[in-house]
Amino acid sequence: MNIFRLAGDMTHLASVLVLLLKIHTIKSCAGISLKTQELYAIVFAARYLDIFTDFISLYNTVMKLIFLGSSFSIVWYIREHKIVRRSYDKDHDTFRHVFLLLPCVFFALIINEKFTFMEVLWTFSLYLEAVAILPQLVLLQRTRNIDNLTGQYVLLLGAYRALYILNWIYRYFTEPHYIHWIPWISGLVQTLLYADFFYYYFHSWKNNKKLQLPA
Repeated sequence: MNIFRLAGDMTHLASVLVLLLKIHTIKSCAGISLKTQELYAIVFAARYLDIFTDFISLYNTVMKLIFLGSSFSIVWYIREHKIVRRSYDKDHDTFRHVFLLLPCVFFALIINEKFTFMEVLWTFSLYLEAVAILPQLVLLQRTRNIDNLTGQYVLLLGAYRALYILNWIYRYFTEPHYIHWIPWISGLVQTLLYADFFYYYFHSWKNNKKLQLPA
């Protein structure tokens, strides 16, 4: 554990809390992609299946339970809550996420550090997390109407991954033989996908204007 890893975890947790705050208190999921939330639920289910077999620390277990529980509860809210689901924009949230799932399964089977069930699942979760934000970004580009909480949610998600890259750099220089190309490349791809959003977010903040992404 180091300051960059802790900051990344807390930023990730903050992004989930912001989204739950929006959904639970405002009773609205406007601007939120169900497709992205379903992909994140799959990511956490695949990555944290080891919660039943391996104990690393109390902190690790609690964080896993939080992300598992929150991801599936968000999907339930958008799909099933009688008030929240009315605000879901299914006409614009049409990204076919199966075209993200299948390539991730394929690459996890052929490019992994060790060909075991748990290792392939973990690798699959890294590949899928790298691209899971795409339906959300596409939805925001189509609607162009981004409220503050949705903008903060996406910003915090991007910041979490950027902080994890700093964590990897720190560990590379402080831990012997710390080389993990798969999470490094996946994390870099994920961060780059946020670059356009970061630019327009800080541009709108600097000029005190409402955040809008180009169509």
